[in-house]
Amino acid sequence: MSKIVLDASAILAVIAQEPGADLILAHIGSTVASTVNLAEAQSKLVHDGAPKDDAWEDILTVVQEVISFDAEQAKLAGALRTQTRSLGLSLGDRACLALAISIGAPVYTADRIWKKLRLGIPIHVIR
Repeated sequence: MSKIVLDASAILAVIAQEPGADLILAHIGSTVASTVNLAEAQSKLVHDGAPKDDAWEDILTVVQEVISFDAEQAKLAGALRTQTRSLGLSLGDRACLALAISIGAPVYTADRIWKKLRLGIPIHVIR
């Protein structure tokens, strides 16, 4: 099964059983995410009151492979700023996209604005 890259919003959608989660669950054995996006998801869950260890465990039930944010991805995420600035994408968003580009995998997100991106990778908006 090919890998799919998850944005923090997609990870959170699965944990909260939100609309679109089924699209990710269909690929649950092949999900990957950047350490940056795991930190984003962890921050949101803990901010909303989840104990940090429970939040982390929930995240790791969704993400099968954690990929460290490296120098190549950092360079690419920085370069993506010019293509994504008008859409207001964050560093976390660009880290996710950089990972997807670097491994040649589709990316899944709940952020509808990503529909406007043309970066040479499949972008799936889950709702």
